Amino acid sequence: MPTIAYDARRVALYSPQDDDTIFDDRAEYKVSALAAESARLAYVHAEDAQPQLDRLRQALSKVRFGEPKLFDNPDTGTQGFGALREADGLTIVSFRGTEPAELTDIAVDLVASLTPWNETAGRVHDGFAAATRSILPAVMQWLDETKNARKRLVLTGHSLGAAIATLAASVCRPDELITFGSPRVGNADFAATLAEVAITRFVDCCDLVTELPPELGGYIHAGSMTFIDADGTLHAAPEPSFVQADREAARIAYLREYAWKKGTVMIRDLADHAPINYIRSLIP
Repeated sequence: MPTIAYDARRVALYSPQDDDTIFDDRAEYKVSALAAESARLAYVHAEDAQPQLDRLRQALSKVRFGEPKLFDNPDTGTQGFGALREADGLTIVSFRGTEPAELTDIAVDLVASLTPWNETAGRVHDGFAAATRSILPAVMQWLDETKNARKRLVLTGHSLGAAIATLAASVCRPDELITFGSPRVGNADFAATLAEVAITRFVDCCDLVTELPPELGGYIHAGSMTFIDADGTLHAAPEPSFVQADREAARIAYLREYAWKKGTVMIRDLADHAPINYIRSLIP
């Protein structure tokens, strides 16, 4: 069972950067856990103010990563960071997800028509493509600058950040792509471009975002699902009947335990999208 409690608060969903990091400098973490918290740390507005940059630095230093490299395109509202751990050459690039208060993020999510992804192949979400293209050159430049020290490259992100990480992975070919609450990004031809990339795609129970955009029009997910059940337990490629039953029970329990409380998200389908509810399943 997870040691971090399920979090139904609205602030956990809409402002995940407000909570302190879960990283503990006395603990050792698997790469999936490092990616999960890095995906949440991408929401810290390190590009806006020194105190926020210091918060990001301090969080990463707890797990022995060096100075973060910030990626920021204010025109598209696309942000992320890269960090290298010299001790073992592990490099993480994490992209920020959708922020409901940012109109640029909402605009990106709404442009859901499929457009050619000429960087590799296939057709992808037009808004996600524009966001990725706006930041990818800076990411690729930093990866080139750090290539001699890098031993293992992981791309990650939550929500919109997961979509950007997926598109970027088709170009820079990381050792691993680890996503949390990812929407569908493109069609089958695009997904095929990631066949050689090790993908772990986490889906938290009822998370609505993972069902968007709908499959109509050709959208599919890249990589098989690792399902997080209502209790926070992981299931690799579960049977659809198990997923459906778990979701139905989780929604009923949520109405009884959380939906009526002040400050909570009204439905589990949204509450499950909060980054901390992914992190809890990966931290011992």
